[in-house]
Amino acid sequence: MRIAQIANQPVTNADQQKQAKLADAAEQFEAMMMQELLKPLKAGQDGWGGDAQNDDAGADTMSSLGTEAVAKAIAKGGGLGIARQVIRQVTQEGQQASAKKP
Repeated sequence: MRIAQIANQPVTNADQQKQAKLADAAEQFEAMMMQELLKPLKAGQDGWGGDAQNDDAGADTMSSLGTEAVAKAIAKGGGLGIARQVIRQVTQEGQQASAKKP
């Protein structure tokens, strides 16, 4: 349930668009954080299954894309709750700023 609905305020289309943009940005932020957390996990890999260290740029790119995809999927599924916390904090600050306006 949205904060505006809880406070019995009318929810406009502009409010819905802002909320959607905020949710998307928060999810992207969480995905970037998850990607950084997952990077050390791939550092210990020996390439695509070989015993020798693989210095192929293509393999590195594929690995990075895989890490990015996993991070986005985790964030989209709720992740660590970072996106929810960002949304909650930004919404509260926006409401406080609106309340202070004369």
